[in-house]
Amino acid sequence: MKRVSRRHFLYTGAAFCCNSVSAQAFQLFEKKSSQSGPIDIKGGIFKGDAPKKPWKWSCEGSHYTKMLGNKVVCGICPHRCVLSPGDRSVCRSRVNIKGVLYSLVYGNPCAVNVDPVEKKPLFHFRPKTSVFSLATTGCNFRCLNCQNWEISQSKPDEVRHVELFPDEAVAAAGKSGSRSIAYTYSEAITFFEYMLAISRIARQHGLYNLLISNGYINKEPLLELCTVLDGANINLKAFDDSVYKKLNGGRLAPVLETFKTLNDNNVHFEMTNLVVPGYVDDDEMVKRMCDWILKTLGPDYPFHFLRFSPKYKLDRLPPTPVSTLTRFRELAIKEGIRYVYIGNVPGHEGANTYCHNCGKLLIKREGYSIPVYNLNGSVCRYCKTKIPGVWDKKI
Repeated sequence: MKRVSRRHFLYTGAAFCCNSVSAQAFQLFEKKSSQSGPIDIKGGIFKGDAPKKPWKWSCEGSHYTKMLGNKVVCGICPHRCVLSPGDRSVCRSRVNIKGVLYSLVYGNPCAVNVDPVEKKPLFHFRPKTSVFSLATTGCNFRCLNCQNWEISQSKPDEVRHVELFPDEAVAAAGKSGSRSIAYTYSEAITFFEYMLAISRIARQHGLYNLLISNGYINKEPLLELCTVLDGANINLKAFDDSVYKKLNGGRLAPVLETFKTLNDNNVHFEMTNLVVPGYVDDDEMVKRMCDWILKTLGPDYPFHFLRFSPKYKLDRLPPTPVSTLTRFRELAIKEGIRYVYIGNVPGHEGANTYCHNCGKLLIKREGYSIPVYNLNGSVCRYCKTKIPGVWDKKI
């Protein structure tokens, strides 16, 4: 055994203690500072930033009010942007040109792909089918953890796009073999007129319409959309208004109203919560959220807890511990929500669907593939219990 002098022992011991204290202090600092920054990160209006005249991919906006002095008030989302001539909205996609509100993203998506429906994520809506997904630039939130910030936080003239007007989008969706069209990736609310026009034509051609959104929309436009909407996944960012302000630049109450409206209009929807460390990884918050869901919506709407990965302005944070996601799933099931999933954790049993009555495995998911499927139409193959969702008769 190597002999260590007393001086060397004291020196290395002191260094170890210093390093240990420093690490602990750093961890404490990180935990306390994970919510540092402004109390409200809501975006602002871009003064004098509108183009001089509408361009090819412009259309007059819907749900807006004209005011004195050629000002307009956009009524699509709860921000209700008041725009003077030449101003651009918080979402970057809507402008006031000479007293008229225009959308600048009609027919010019910046992202077009064919995805599995499970990627949205929608686990109780026609599994194993393909979805024609599209997005334009823009978002009415400023989420610090945005995964698609390159397009959501950009203006339509700042990114490359393709020309795809509504009838062309529906034709492309049909040609791709997709069963549905999803309005996704950025924030579909910001291209409301484009989405609505596509949805109406899609319905005529037997395609389904899926809204993948933060749910920050006013009731009147949402009711109009519900007439052509077949399914949705709404991101419930948190169950705390102060977190919504600090993390996303929005408010909680309008999102809760969106869930109520979808429920009242019999639109199938699923809920997603990205568990961001230091912001929404609180057990009591999850309990409050579950309590509201059960009392207001019932136990049958699927809920997805997603693992956070360092992104955008929160790249200093660690990924969500899998143990936290597992605990939240168990907590939500214990509270009474019947279908609770874990996302972004390959191989986790929380990606599978189990019958809420007999507990048998109904759908096994490996990534976006489904090797095991034990539903007969909409009922459990084992106990004949009806499973909430939108299912094909054969798969």
